[in-house]
Amino acid sequence: MSEEKVTPMMAQYLGLKAQYADALLFYRMGDFYEMFFEDAVAAAEALDIALTKRGKHEGNDIPMCGVPVHASEGYLLSLIRKGFRVAVCEQMENPAEAKKRGNKSVVKRDVVRLVTPGTLTEEALLEARRHNYLAAFAQVRDACALAWVDISTGAFHVMPLPLVRLGPELARLSPSELIVPDAKEGEFHYLVSEFGLALTGLARSAFDSTSAEKRICQLFEIATLDAFGTFSRAEVSAMGALIEYLEITQKGKLPLLRPPVKEAEARTVQIDAATRRNLELTHSLNGGRAGSLLSVMDRTATAAGARLLERRISSPSRVSETIKDRLDAISFFHEAPQVMQDVRGLLRQIPDLDRALSRLSLDRGGPRDLAAIRNGLAQAATLSQRFTDTDLPILIADAQSGLDVHEMLTTLLDNALVAEPPLMLRDGGFVAPQYDAELDEARTLRDEGRSVIARMQQEFVAQTGITALKIKHNNVLGYFIETTATHAEKMLSPPFSYTFIHRQTTANQVRFTTVALSEMETKILNAGNHALQIEKRIYEELRQAILEVAAEISVTSAGLSEIDLATSLAEVAQTEDWVRPVVDDSRAFEITAGRHPVVERALAQQGGSAFIANNCDLSADATAANIWLLTGPNMAGKSTFLRQNALIALMAQIGSFVPASHAHIGLISQLFSRVGASDDLARGRSTFMVEMVETAAILNQADDRALVILDEIGRGTATYDGLSIAWATLEHLHDVNRARALFATHYHEMTSLAVKLDGVDNATVAVKEWEGQVVFLHEVRKGAADRSYGVQVAQLAGLPESVIARARVVLDALEKGEREGGAKQKTLIDDLPLFSAIPTPPPAPAVKSAVEESLRDIIPDELTPREALDLIYKLKQAAKT
Repeated sequence: MSEEKVTPMMAQYLGLKAQYADALLFYRMGDFYEMFFEDAVAAAEALDIALTKRGKHEGNDIPMCGVPVHASEGYLLSLIRKGFRVAVCEQMENPAEAKKRGNKSVVKRDVVRLVTPGTLTEEALLEARRHNYLAAFAQVRDACALAWVDISTGAFHVMPLPLVRLGPELARLSPSELIVPDAKEGEFHYLVSEFGLALTGLARSAFDSTSAEKRICQLFEIATLDAFGTFSRAEVSAMGALIEYLEITQKGKLPLLRPPVKEAEARTVQIDAATRRNLELTHSLNGGRAGSLLSVMDRTATAAGARLLERRISSPSRVSETIKDRLDAISFFHEAPQVMQDVRGLLRQIPDLDRALSRLSLDRGGPRDLAAIRNGLAQAATLSQRFTDTDLPILIADAQSGLDVHEMLTTLLDNALVAEPPLMLRDGGFVAPQYDAELDEARTLRDEGRSVIARMQQEFVAQTGITALKIKHNNVLGYFIETTATHAEKMLSPPFSYTFIHRQTTANQVRFTTVALSEMETKILNAGNHALQIEKRIYEELRQAILEVAAEISVTSAGLSEIDLATSLAEVAQTEDWVRPVVDDSRAFEITAGRHPVVERALAQQGGSAFIANNCDLSADATAANIWLLTGPNMAGKSTFLRQNALIALMAQIGSFVPASHAHIGLISQLFSRVGASDDLARGRSTFMVEMVETAAILNQADDRALVILDEIGRGTATYDGLSIAWATLEHLHDVNRARALFATHYHEMTSLAVKLDGVDNATVAVKEWEGQVVFLHEVRKGAADRSYGVQVAQLAGLPESVIARARVVLDALEKGEREGGAKQKTLIDDLPLFSAIPTPPPAPAVKSAVEESLRDIIPDELTPREALDLIYKLKQAAKT
């Protein structure tokens, strides 16, 4: 059998695919992106599209599938979310240009972009109100660093980071993709499932710090990194790896990145992954945004403002001056509600400047991105005027200073663009009339060709005096001048013969042309394409004009975000009745009438009862711990109380008002939460093991300015094992960590620690018993609970009456046996019906009262006032019997 010949097109495809073996190849063929072989099989399954075949290769059918170019963004997003990388291969010339090289020449194609989770820029592929970070982790000898970038906004950050802190920082940033040296990719694979990110290995050479420094300097066109600050070798390595990866994926078209900002751990509150999850800061436990602290606080009017709020919640400040400035900004708008509403009205009309700027820098933008810059800058200038002659707090004054500085660019864009440009550049029609004379002429010819020809005909009639002269058109001659044979001699004679060129003579007509008519014909035929080419030129001129002041536009966007966040937090404080906290460098922790912001919102939306506010005072001097040991039944609100105080402290250090009537928070350095538990089967950990790992992290890391909330430590093992672990944990927090803490437990034996340890106070959640039922008051009071009311809670949960009755018998026996000694307790247990052949008798049926019988058939809406009064007398009499 002769060897099968590979077609030129398939040879081109296989050559390109070999360069991107780990990605799906979107191979452009006309109006479709086609995929072949294994790519087609995988894509068809992932996208639920038809799998067909095209031709043969090595004797086998070639699987094929495709997606339309105009709808490709939706398919790209689906593939990225399912873990694929996509290499986009475009046609670099049209078929006509290819034919010039020979009839069998294949259209030139090349990969123009590698699409990965961390390198998305299209508006349809991104969440407008969230950052999309690409991160890189580097290690140079004993030093480590993490760098991250959002190419859709240009944000670029780096920080020194011990390996042990990698998890907490990834939890804070939630990057879509993490780059590590390919030789160590296996060591970091656990991060994929733990943080839901894509892990990408990059050649070790990309992390070389010397080469990395050159790449950074070349990108920012500087001679030395000293202009941006002092960076360690590990930090330079991480930043260089990011830039190298962007050069690979963007095929040399680097995004418009801002100079790198070096962050320091000491300036933000350290919050580990478990605490972020337990407190539901930016995502609820079910993975969605609803039910999180972010969902309650977010009333921002702009996408950039929403991203700033998420960053603030993820990274509360530890710098008291920074927090004060933020609180001053909120207070300003809180005390001037009319200014706040005016400003918010203007902010709602501001588009996403950062992402429009990024798309323009990568040449992936369109006319609407130009319009977004124009509209955003115009609104920023209007907003700046609103603050004229106003005494602004420092944060708002700094933001306002960068708003009204783009008058020339705004005027240029306003003159050049129509009010509502089309989405795509190829659609044309986005340049305003009278902006470019050549464009206006081309459009006139394109849209009004017949009128132009009619005016030329009138001019020729006036010139020759021949009223029968007409300009006509056919497919052979194109446009021509036609007159009768009787007038032909005049036009063939001077001086007309110098202008009119004879083309054709028929039986009754003579046809002419002129240089002007031929030129006009060419212009008319090419007018549409010429107009589009002029618009493309103008688009590029406007794009370059914007990029020349990109840094200033970024400053404007940052200022708008700051104003947006301040006004939105002022509005939520106003509507939710939040107050300004006192935040200082003391060890105070005093909250009066504190409330859980998420639970309170949920109760309000459900139209239920009002949230019960509670006080908390963990204030301590410079050397002592202060711990509340909280007891009380399940369902009473212990976990809610723990979480609400942690959230109030966090909100205060974000620089936000808080849900309380008063709050004084001495700066906390770390926030730890051990609330709730679940197993981790993927890593071979039971529920109890997960609990112990998280508790160990707290005890090993918490310093004397940490805030720790612990709920039910030790509940996952035997009673005495659990009690001993909880006891020792509390002593360690008090004696070694010396932290401020809330410690909830059902081990009532631990309440004796309040006598032994100076920094421990007992507190309990109050309940009330009524006719064997438990009523939760949700009030936290000083003192200790003597019971857990577990059986009553089980009854409320709906356990069968027989089970509840059996539980009461067992509980009574156990409590009696504990009072009388261990041996006696065993004897009592052996005598219980649970261990005998005689079953527990079923509970006696409830007897309905006469009052209940009287009320059963009453329909209140049908009672007259007289009948209602008679009924009251009747019920009163029935109650006596």
